[in-house]
Amino acid sequence: MKIGFIGLGLIGGSIAKRLKKVHSEYHLIAYSRTRAKLELAQADGVIDEIVDEVDEHFRDCDVIYLCTPVSFNEMYLAKLKDVIGINTIITDVGSTKAEIGECVHALGLDRQFCGGHPMAGSEKTGYENANDHLMENAFYVLTPTRQTPKAYVDILYQLALDLGATPRVLESHEHDEAVAAISHVPHLIACALVNMVKHNDHDDLMKTMAAGGFKDITRIASSSPEMWEQICMTNQAPISEFIEKYIASLQDILSDVKSGRGQGIYDLFDEARAYRNSITDSVSGPIEKAYYLYCDIVDRPGAIAEIAVLLATRSISIKNIGIIQNRNFEPGVLRIQFYDRNSLDRAREVLRQYNFLAE
Repeated sequence: MKIGFIGLGLIGGSIAKRLKKVHSEYHLIAYSRTRAKLELAQADGVIDEIVDEVDEHFRDCDVIYLCTPVSFNEMYLAKLKDVIGINTIITDVGSTKAEIGECVHALGLDRQFCGGHPMAGSEKTGYENANDHLMENAFYVLTPTRQTPKAYVDILYQLALDLGATPRVLESHEHDEAVAAISHVPHLIACALVNMVKHNDHDDLMKTMAAGGFKDITRIASSSPEMWEQICMTNQAPISEFIEKYIASLQDILSDVKSGRGQGIYDLFDEARAYRNSITDSVSGPIEKAYYLYCDIVDRPGAIAEIAVLLATRSISIKNIGIIQNRNFEPGVLRIQFYDRNSLDRAREVLRQYNFLAE
């Protein structure tokens, strides 16, 4: 197969790395506004051909991955329309599908397009942070148009499997509604919560005492403002609907708190706990996972170094490490963050063996 990439950042780069690893015989070509990233990818043996323009070089591609910001999609789709062959499949990797679907329809590309959303990512960006396992166990949603041939969907479905992902085929509106509820609105809520604390923290007391629990539920507030502005502006209707529902639920909570209705608060936590505990942890969703464990250690010289050495001698990398000063809702003194599930599981086994693990 000949596969083209327009844009080669974290997502496009990770897809390219995995496909080249699994199918070394595939011919991968790429265009990006930043040529240095393409040269790096070519030096890595990931990209076979660098393209300086979106032009006839893409004509005989079997599949083209559109991996650019939403605001550039219409421009690149218009260019592709004039150069691609009749059997070329175009897909994208954006987190909203309605707007690009409208653009595709306006350009008459319905038959050759199938939307895609790999539900994986990182707080880091760019090809230099791409890896060949980013999509492993993550949902990869495909949103064909009404004219997309099943054979085209099957090809993209198999490519998603090649990435190690879990493909799902959905209608565009189903996808956008789901990600609004489980990704877009939570990002907005996290930002609103952080700003609520900021605007009421006149002497930095709240900031100083903020513990792991607060940082965990607001972690996604550190996301890129530019990217999330675009995401929210391309999924306005579903986001608005769920914000209104969330506001209504907050009004009910406010009423229960003001009126002293303890049963209502109990029911809130009980229902939420039961549903939260039913959510599987085996497949990645749209919000990047954080891999933490907690250690119960005595404050003595060398204690943290001992843990670090135990992990380092087993080639387990630590992403972040810190002392928990507010432990009202934390199971240990020391919190360690890892890069992936495998590292977390290996570290847990080692630290449990040496009685460092807080459980």
